[in-house]
Amino acid sequence: MTFRSPIKHCRNCGAAVVYRIPDDGDTRLRAVCPACSTIHYENPLNVVGTIPHLGDRVLLCKRNIEPRWGKWTLPAGFMELNETTAEGAARETDEESGAKFEMQELFSVLSVVRVGQVHLFYRARLLSDEFNPGHETIEARLFTEGEIPWDEIAFRTVKETLERYFSDRRAGHYTVHAIDIH
Repeated sequence: MTFRSPIKHCRNCGAAVVYRIPDDGDTRLRAVCPACSTIHYENPLNVVGTIPHLGDRVLLCKRNIEPRWGKWTLPAGFMELNETTAEGAARETDEESGAKFEMQELFSVLSVVRVGQVHLFYRARLLSDEFNPGHETIEARLFTEGEIPWDEIAFRTVKETLERYFSDRRAGHYTVHAIDIH
C-alpha cells in the first residue's frame, strides 16, 4: 500500500491540482497545477526522539494525547523546520519528559512506509532521575528491560528501537540500526 496525502490545491496560485506524471522526466504521479505548472512533492515526515537512559534503565513517557492515549513511548515527535534532527529530538525529550540529559549518537532510523514517516532515535544520557513532564505526558518513569510494559508500548518503532537498544547494551556496544517497517 502506498501512502499519499492528497493535495487538492496549488500552494502558489490556489488552482485545483491534478495528479499526473510531470513532463520533466519524473516517473511518479505528482500533484501538478494546470494553471501555473507548479509540481507539488509529497515527502515523508520525520519523527525524532531519544532513548533516555540512566544505568540499566530507560525513560518512557505515558501518552496524554491521541493516538494511543495511555500507552508508553519514548519521548519523540515531529521535527520542526529550522532544526536539525538532534535538535528536534532534544526539544521533544524536554517537552515530553522534562528530563535533564546529554545528547549522544544516532541509534536507529526506521522507515515507516505505510504512513510516510521516517523515525530517528538518538541515545541520550540522563543527568538526573527527576522529571517534569509536559502536557502531552501523563507520567515519565524509568524502567529496566524486565520492567518495561511491552504490551503497552504505543508504537512498533518504539518497540523495535527498545529491543535493539537492550540487545546492544547486553553486547557492550551500540551501532546504528536501519529498519524498514512495511
